[in-house]
Amino acid sequence: MSLIHDLEEIERTVLATDPSFREIAREDLDHHIRDARQAALKNAKDEFLLSLMRLLALPRNGHTRLIPNTAISILPYRFVTIGHSVRLVGAPFDSGAAIGSELISINGIAVCEIEAISRNLLSGTRQRERVIGPILFVWPSALASLDVVSGSGTLKFRLRDATGQINRITPDTGKLVFASSLYPRNEHGKADAHWTPKTYLEVVDFGHLGLLMVLPSFFDLGDTDLSNAVSRAADRVRSRPDTPLIIDVRGNTGGDFLRTMPLIDAISEGANDRQVGVLVDKFTFSAAIVFVAILKHRLGARLRLIGEEMGDALTFFAEGGTVELSASGAVVRYSSAFHDWTEGRIDETTPQEIAKQIVAVGNLVVDHAWVANSDDIEARDHICKEMLDSLSR
Repeated sequence: MSLIHDLEEIERTVLATDPSFREIAREDLDHHIRDARQAALKNAKDEFLLSLMRLLALPRNGHTRLIPNTAISILPYRFVTIGHSVRLVGAPFDSGAAIGSELISINGIAVCEIEAISRNLLSGTRQRERVIGPILFVWPSALASLDVVSGSGTLKFRLRDATGQINRITPDTGKLVFASSLYPRNEHGKADAHWTPKTYLEVVDFGHLGLLMVLPSFFDLGDTDLSNAVSRAADRVRSRPDTPLIIDVRGNTGGDFLRTMPLIDAISEGANDRQVGVLVDKFTFSAAIVFVAILKHRLGARLRLIGEEMGDALTFFAEGGTVELSASGAVVRYSSAFHDWTEGRIDETTPQEIAKQIVAVGNLVVDHAWVANSDDIEARDHICKEMLDSLSR
């Protein structure tokens, strides 16, 4: 099976059907298709994948992109963007790099410069780029295409640890690992790339202050687990109709927002003065953003957003599916349906069950800026107590 087959699959399944490409000029599409075809004919897989990333990033739609993780090899380091800083959260034990260190530069080129020149490879908003972009820092072929690699092929990373000390590491570019071992398809920001939620619902009762509900995912590989968790959460909320709530959807990359509607209804049916806070971050994406948008529409000023800007705007194309590219081994995520939670618009691609829920939210602005490593439970509980105390006043 040749790489040309992969390109033809993208033209047939994605470019011909994904509505996010409607506004892309034909000449722009043709230019990027030619680049991908030339790389395919040379059988230059990484060059081919990078060409496809540029092609699929054209609409700037966060749900439409090439995911190279299952097809490439990378340096054995895991970087995650926390706030605006790229942090090391995983490394070989003998690397000499301190976990938590901030990546400052590669081969003397500042991280912010590398981010700027890599944007045509990445789909979505600036926050979405920060979610999916760190894999480029450890993918030698990508760094070469961005002119970051020196003539000798050496990579020199400059990092700053928590004490401010600068450390320099020179990874062995001959020792690579499969990217999927360190970078998940649905990037959640946890230190452990293989993290999956153990439960769809965690409830922390802070007594008279209120409740914290952690909802880590809206993807349900089974048929009932998510629905059952939402039902339990709704019952808990209804049992305390006056209690302030904090809902944590940081790291929640989406799923099926329709199955969360019973919880939204329960929260909305509470006391007219019930105050609700929602913890969000750049990894909050897709259905999790819709969940927040509907809550905002229902509660208005009674809902406060705590954290940072989420991973997408409120107008986007979603639904769709994935294509496994048989020759290269990469995955393509494509879209099929228009969502507009900004002005409440729909079109012929919006599924009827979603169209019934679409509302005009305007925008979602963070009320209380706060960024923390999502693995830091102590920091989470501290901010929750602080915010619940504020909500109860």
